[in-house]
Amino acid sequence: MACTTTSWREYMTFGTKGFLAGISMIAVLAAVNSGVRANDSLIKAQSDANQWAVAGHDYANTRYSPLKQINTENAGKLTLAYSFSLASLRSNESSPIVIGNTLYVSSSWGPKYVYALDAATGARKWTWEPEIPEDVLQYACCDVNNRGVSYADGKIFIGRLDGKLTALDAATGKSLWTTKVVDYKQGSVITSPPLVVRDKVITGFGGGEYGVRGSLQAFDINTGKQLWQTFTVPSPDEPGGDTWKGDSAQHGGGAAWLVGSYDPKTDTVYWGTSNPGPWNTGVRSTGDGNFGKLTNLYTASTLALDPNTGKIKWHIQTTPADAWDYDGVNEAVLADLKIGGNTVPALMKADRNGYFFVANRETGKVLSAEKYVFSNWAKKWDVNTMRAVEDPDKRPGPGHPAKDICPNLIGGKNWQPMSFNPQTGLVYIPSNNVCMDWSVSDVAYKRGVFYLGAEFPTKEGPGGFLGELVAWDPIAQKKVWSIKEDLPFNGGTLTTGGGLVFAGNIHGDFRAIDAKSGKVLWSKNLGSGIGAGPVTYSVDGKQYVAIVVGRTAALPAFLGEVGKKMTAAAPEGGSLFVFSVQ
Repeated sequence: MACTTTSWREYMTFGTKGFLAGISMIAVLAAVNSGVRANDSLIKAQSDANQWAVAGHDYANTRYSPLKQINTENAGKLTLAYSFSLASLRSNESSPIVIGNTLYVSSSWGPKYVYALDAATGARKWTWEPEIPEDVLQYACCDVNNRGVSYADGKIFIGRLDGKLTALDAATGKSLWTTKVVDYKQGSVITSPPLVVRDKVITGFGGGEYGVRGSLQAFDINTGKQLWQTFTVPSPDEPGGDTWKGDSAQHGGGAAWLVGSYDPKTDTVYWGTSNPGPWNTGVRSTGDGNFGKLTNLYTASTLALDPNTGKIKWHIQTTPADAWDYDGVNEAVLADLKIGGNTVPALMKADRNGYFFVANRETGKVLSAEKYVFSNWAKKWDVNTMRAVEDPDKRPGPGHPAKDICPNLIGGKNWQPMSFNPQTGLVYIPSNNVCMDWSVSDVAYKRGVFYLGAEFPTKEGPGGFLGELVAWDPIAQKKVWSIKEDLPFNGGTLTTGGGLVFAGNIHGDFRAIDAKSGKVLWSKNLGSGIGAGPVTYSVDGKQYVAIVVGRTAALPAFLGEVGKKMTAAAPEGGSLFVFSVQ
């Protein structure tokens, strides 16, 4: 399931000594020293620890900041510096970016607004309000969310629910260009910030539940002209086209609707792709576990692409012939890990299917894949065959409903971002513990309408909890500590050089946590549920932590009794809160 919904919807010891520099600096040095340069303005912005230059803090999507003025000793003294109303309700999911002393934040509904604020005081510098069609809600799986903006070369870039991409002057908010990426009326909206590499702005779009054919596209940073397009579902005459039954690929999903990562050293972009369409596997594959070559490339996968041409270099398909809506869109986090005596260029991903993947990001070789949440659809994921060893009782298909499948279609982890701290060597994952039954039905494609063919009643996961913030050792592939939550779908994470993890939950509790022990050092309820990932930055020598709040509005309706508890946990909201130690 591509997020929320509107109408249903190396196995060895990790050596941390000598590995205390921020991942963002590693990425920047790689960019500068390699023959391939990334965008110069972004290199400069990412090299400044005071700023938060891209959605995941750096090209590697680590969400790690080396700032340490706020730390384990003084986190309990955090106080509100300022708050700002986003003037928009429903699923506010934006992570702000900070360039210089200006904070840029977007709201839900299109976005309804993009704001430029003084990052230290919250004083508004400018507001941009696009004209978003009133009918976008019916085409927006899942909800009218927007997860933030991107920056490069003095410009702010925004993907929109109406399938357009806009560039603004970062200083004034003036619109510079707008280009059409996709027709939103086929069920394709843009909810996540694009990725800028040199002179190209790269974006995907949603729509796996509407039977779209996913693609990634690159646009000229100065004009908005399309430079390339790569379909993430191949046509019958293209490589991989024979992995689809008949002509089903034309409505095969595989939308790349979340965020991308970039490795300047190898000049490679990484992006996850969504579930295949429809959910009834009998339409596009064999309908059972004996799917052979009918794996439905390149859905539920991680793709490595050449940003210059869009050509796919390699792929990892984490859920071949997906039958459970285990989107593969979750972000790829890049880090150079000390494994044994070697430095391994790693890619880490907490997949919806419940497995944590560590791969060599230069070759695509999967090094390890282990369960980070309770997961029973497969007994294990075999790194040699590159396929899961499935439990046949848990694969639904025509004439074969399945019971008690874990995880649920919201996944072991949904879109909410994880973070990686090079000081602790741990990844901090906002995870879910929800299960489901699943049965399929006949389905026919109709443009702009859900293309599913399945029923999926929700069940609570085992253990008496529905969510869990997990501190995970990606090399030993084991849980180090966790905080259990009574509800799922909690906020993304931020981790810092001050030894902290920041994360919120659906009740609206925003917390500073000891990154090594999991001890909660500070907590503040912000009045509405939190899904967004926090950010941190510094202005004039003072460090700030910022978080957007605004509970998911659509998803609960499709999770039965669990969803009712989510709705009751907190009211809807739409605000930015910024904290500091006075």
